Amino acid sequence: MQNGIFAGKRESLNEFIVFDVIIIGGGAAGFYTAIHVAETRPKFKVAILERGKQVLSKVKVSGGGRCNVTHAEFDPRSLVKNYPRGEKELLGPFHSHSTGDTMAFFEERGIPLKIEADGRIFPVSNSSQTIIDCFLNEADRLGIQVFRHSAVTDIRKRKGSTHSVSDSDSEEKKTVWEVESIKATYQAKKIVVATGSNPKIWNILKKLGHNLEPAVPSLFTFNCKDKRISGIPGISTNAIVEVLQENKFNPKITIQLKSQVADKPLMTSEGPLLITHWGLSGPAVLKLSAWGAKLLHQMGYQFKVRVNWLPEYSFEGILALLIEIKHVETKKTVLRTKAVDVPRRLWTNLVRASGIKATDKWADIAKRQLQELAFQLTRCELQIKGKSTFKEEFVTAGGVNLKEINFKTFESKKLKNMYFAGEVIDVDAITGGFNFQNAWTGGHIAAQAITEN
Repeated sequence: MQNGIFAGKRESLNEFIVFDVIIIGGGAAGFYTAIHVAETRPKFKVAILERGKQVLSKVKVSGGGRCNVTHAEFDPRSLVKNYPRGEKELLGPFHSHSTGDTMAFFEERGIPLKIEADGRIFPVSNSSQTIIDCFLNEADRLGIQVFRHSAVTDIRKRKGSTHSVSDSDSEEKKTVWEVESIKATYQAKKIVVATGSNPKIWNILKKLGHNLEPAVPSLFTFNCKDKRISGIPGISTNAIVEVLQENKFNPKITIQLKSQVADKPLMTSEGPLLITHWGLSGPAVLKLSAWGAKLLHQMGYQFKVRVNWLPEYSFEGILALLIEIKHVETKKTVLRTKAVDVPRRLWTNLVRASGIKATDKWADIAKRQLQELAFQLTRCELQIKGKSTFKEEFVTAGGVNLKEINFKTFESKKLKNMYFAGEVIDVDAITGGFNFQNAWTGGHIAAQAITEN
């Protein structure tokens, strides 16, 4: 036996490679699960099947290559508020394994972590390779077999091999999972699906009887070409951003909107808003992209947003201020007098968009022009046409229906001895380390259930 696998035991190609536990997917959730299983049950034969050449690819690019392992939110009730899908279901699991447990896992393995000002947690090394090396070293230490280039083509139930289960076992215990990859066929009593939004695996799960919510992007930025934000990339300011209901009828939008008046926003977010070369980004937009993932997908990513660049002011409030400034700063030009707390280049663009010329003085500005400037400052409407991926954060909404999972064990309610971890289930979060925390928590609880039975 080599590294805990029945190597060399096959007498013919018709026999199977037998493990106690097979994890399908060599990402964050897969490795975290495998390590906890193997550490708790050292005699278990554990394997990870990864379809690609590299494992832990999302870990490598996370946080700009630094790996944002989790977030400094230690109260489960507050932590779940960062999950547009899964808030209710994750409350119990987060009481069992949460941020502090994740930090302890890495620090106990010699990986010091640091909490940054915005709450994101990174390895002190500022390198995702530190986390990857930790996982690979642990897998090697614990004898976990990692099979790369092993895309899974089928998962089925069958009577167990005599290598894996005793003949004296009950019929239920003799039933094992058979996992077929492009290289070999494996058997295990228990399997963990940790493949993220892999469409081929989703199709297999559907064939086995699971319902899966369609995959749609969950973290993305808004594409927008508009003179009011052109030529000023890199500017960031606190703002309120609202997604507006389109006036035209779109039969593809299935969410009930009939009771909403046209001016009422569908969603609202407040926070730093970043102007980029391609449009709008920053926390305010990313929150909308996460919470509105399914709605914005249905809208074809064609919609309007309304931006209040001065969250502390309403239209009426800022108009009153501008009228007061008109009477005080009579001889100064509007363009050069930044009357409110917005970045100067943004002020310049909004003033010009209001029809005010560079030479116009406050005393010469008509009330309608002041109204237009107040509108641009507090009710600035921008047309969004498309989306872009946020850095390297490939996060999707969708996956195994939450009602079909036992969140005390992360086991399928439909298929005994099949467990889930990570993005394969219909859970996703805003940016900041929360998606990884879902992976760590699900992996740990699944491993705990597997090793206790």
